[in-house]
Amino acid sequence: MLGPLRAQITGREVRLDGPRQAKMLAALLVDANNLVAMERLVAVMWDGKAPATAVRQVQDAVSGLRRNLAACGAPGSLISTRRGGYEIHLTADQLDVLEFDQQRRLAERHKTPSETAVALRRALTCWRGDALIDISSRVLELDAARLNETRAATHKLCLSIELDLGRHREVIEELTALRREHPYDEQVAEHLMVALYRCQRQGEALQVYERLRRTLVDDLGVDPTPPIQALHLRILAADPALAVPVPPSGPSDERQDGSGTADKEPVMAMPVRQLPLDVPDFVGRVDALAEVARLLDGSAANRAPVAVVVGGPGVGKSSLVTHAARLASANFPDGQLYLNLAATSDEPRDPALMLAEALRALSIAGSAIPGALSERAALYRSLLVDRRMLVVLDDAGYADQVLPLLPGADGCAVLVTSRTLLTQLPGARHIDLDVLNPEEARELFTGIVGRQRVEREPAEADAILDCCGNLPLAIRIASAKLTGRPAWSLRVLRERIEDESRRLAELRIGDLSVRASVEMSLRLLPDDAVRALSLLGLLGPYTLPGWVVGPLLDRPDAEDVLDTLVDASLVRLSTTDAIGQPRYRLHDLIRTCAVEVADRLPEQDKRDAIVRVLAAWLDLTGRGTDGLPAGLLVAEPGSAPRLPLPDAVADRLLADPVGWFDAERDTLLGAVKLAVDWGLDEMAWELAAGPVTYYDHRCLYQDWEHGHRLALDAVQAVGNARGASVLLRGLGQLHIYRDHFDGATSALVSSAGLCRDAGDKRGEALSMAMLGTVSRVQGRYEEAVDRIQRALGLAVGEGDRHLEAQLSCSMAVMRLMQDRLDEAESWFGEALSQATALDDGHRVAVVLRRFSRLHDRRGDPDEALRCLWQALTTFEELADERCAGYTLLEVGRVYAGRHDRERASPALERAAELFHRHGDREDEAACWQLIGDLDAAAGDHDQAHRHRGRALRLWRTIGDMDATKAPARPSSP
Repeated sequence: MLGPLRAQITGREVRLDGPRQAKMLAALLVDANNLVAMERLVAVMWDGKAPATAVRQVQDAVSGLRRNLAACGAPGSLISTRRGGYEIHLTADQLDVLEFDQQRRLAERHKTPSETAVALRRALTCWRGDALIDISSRVLELDAARLNETRAATHKLCLSIELDLGRHREVIEELTALRREHPYDEQVAEHLMVALYRCQRQGEALQVYERLRRTLVDDLGVDPTPPIQALHLRILAADPALAVPVPPSGPSDERQDGSGTADKEPVMAMPVRQLPLDVPDFVGRVDALAEVARLLDGSAANRAPVAVVVGGPGVGKSSLVTHAARLASANFPDGQLYLNLAATSDEPRDPALMLAEALRALSIAGSAIPGALSERAALYRSLLVDRRMLVVLDDAGYADQVLPLLPGADGCAVLVTSRTLLTQLPGARHIDLDVLNPEEARELFTGIVGRQRVEREPAEADAILDCCGNLPLAIRIASAKLTGRPAWSLRVLRERIEDESRRLAELRIGDLSVRASVEMSLRLLPDDAVRALSLLGLLGPYTLPGWVVGPLLDRPDAEDVLDTLVDASLVRLSTTDAIGQPRYRLHDLIRTCAVEVADRLPEQDKRDAIVRVLAAWLDLTGRGTDGLPAGLLVAEPGSAPRLPLPDAVADRLLADPVGWFDAERDTLLGAVKLAVDWGLDEMAWELAAGPVTYYDHRCLYQDWEHGHRLALDAVQAVGNARGASVLLRGLGQLHIYRDHFDGATSALVSSAGLCRDAGDKRGEALSMAMLGTVSRVQGRYEEAVDRIQRALGLAVGEGDRHLEAQLSCSMAVMRLMQDRLDEAESWFGEALSQATALDDGHRVAVVLRRFSRLHDRRGDPDEALRCLWQALTTFEELADERCAGYTLLEVGRVYAGRHDRERASPALERAAELFHRHGDREDEAACWQLIGDLDAAAGDHDQAHRHRGRALRLWRTIGDMDATKAPARPSSP
């Protein structure tokens, strides 16, 4: 690295296929034996806006690099994949920069100047030119500059020691070359002047001074500093103290000139101690503090650490960094600099002004401070070489504001706070700071308000913290209000802030305000990001998938806008769901601010954005349902709009439809509520009814009912008969599953009437079929047959072959229950043929399960079991637990009929477990009753009593005291 990038293994040159592999290798070597984050590798490769495929291209470049290294004999473990990035593993004798560092450390341990000079010379032989001279990467430039600065400092130190040892003739050539490379470096000029003077070249020594003076005056507008001016006068006066020094006779850490005074490099009069006061009531943050402490421990592994603490407004970044800096201050005996960059204020601080402030703190003042940013940065870095200082940069806004303020010297460290990810900072470790956990939040609140006051009203304290969302700034404001109002009870404050529309106004005291803190972040955002945040706030307190930002902004792809909000810590990446989809969330107080910002938008703009998002949800729900086993509860689409996402996005999301529905359970219900809140009744009922096949498949009865009742109230309020009929039918089926047959009848009769009035014959057929189920379960067989026949006639008239197949099976079941076995066989055969022709595997399995009863009745249990095992295999493949339960119940019945307790009981127990999980009390009771009968037949009367008692208790809960019947109901209409 210390020169043009070059890699060899056992003398063989490693081929690097193009600049990308070279950049990847350089980035890994700069941080050898440390994790290099993927974000840094992306920044190294592109220096600006990376493409959407950036991560994959980095992975490809690293894979190619590994292949080329392996071709030369490198072990496969040389570059390891770590969580979030890669790490290259090398020893000091394998990498020149590590060898250079090792030799410098050895030089520090030597006792005599002569030994030190020899060690420094060995270190300098590691160099072949400027570091990474052939690598074009703005991100790596700072690393190269740091290395070059360290080389220059090492070289100057070596020459200074050798000059003190009387080797003035030997060092002139190198000092002259250094003088050309560093024309503003007064220390180099000073050493060269002394060396020339000692070689009786007084005139040349004076010329060096004059060239330095003209350069500083002409280029920077400053005069040479007093120490070199004094040396100039001493040479003019031929001061005898400048003669060749006597080499020291013993160990010495001082570098002295002929006068016995120390070398003239800028020295601070006293260590800088600028850290703000620590937070006296600091609580928690154990993991974050430990991570900062590891970076600032002064070990060789952390040469020049840069830690960026990132978090949203009011999360406590500055408090954490101040506390961590004070804990680590002993590791930095040369002082601690503190600079507030004020990025979120109306006037962010210019890095040039910040450098001037830092230089003044380091005893450089007036005309000695260069004018140009680059020169100030160079002087700043030079002053910090060989010092151990901690630099705290508070409230940074962007990488370019921070880069000039990085010391780059070993032994120094930097702590940065920012609301934005600063991924362009080379080698920086980002520490993500979230709100306090509940225990920490309560500890902070109690510490400020007082334990007695909190213990008097613990529930009110919890409610206040909930309103504050555990945000430290909000907790401090709320606590300060209570402290300043000792007569207030906690209930008073809770009542004032529990209203979300007043909360931000209440969370303000003096200069502290949650609203102002968020608004400072908003000022840094582009317009489209502010608009996106405001519209996201309207979607409610849910974790959301990233694709919603596209419809909100009416764009096919808005990942760049979402990234901006995440980088600004206004939207938080909260988790990755089970299908690998990142999910995002707004802190409740930021969401409240976002809603306030949205109030400035035209009402129609907001409504259109909401409609687009809901239309996308509706389209995805329909596509997801198409990927599930066919279900008859799916309603024909209404008139609500649908907005397809790009096919690639939708296909990725719905590769596993059940997994997608699992991931979006809460947000789908939130979409129904959102539609209701915005008066979008057609969308509300379609969004509520859309996931019914999924709810049926997963037995999610509470979600099913909640969404349907939300939407039903909305459609009934505006007289939306179509929506009401669909929702009532869905609630009717839910009542059947829960054994609430009166409620089922009421809902289904109303649904059938609404369908009849609207001419919706398919809907009427479905409602009538479900009423037939109620009649069958309650033992009214003729009524059940009549209802099924009416439903079948409507289905045939509508050409709905799926419904026809289901109703044919229902009719077969009714004829079986009426002991009309030949008719039942005919209907079963027809249903099986129809389901097979439709390629409906789930329906085929349902028919086989029902058909098994007929085979068993006719004395063919083997054929019955063959049908049941085939059906069970299908249901288990489709993860349909309820239908699997019904099938296992039938298996248990067949084995029980053969008096095979060993096979019947396990099947019945599995079925009972599934029925219990899904709240099907009647069929669970049937299982335990049958198990009890088997126990009694086997003479195990204790077990029989226990199992029959369990069945009896279940029947009592549903008001059915007839323990002699064990009805079974269909899993769908």
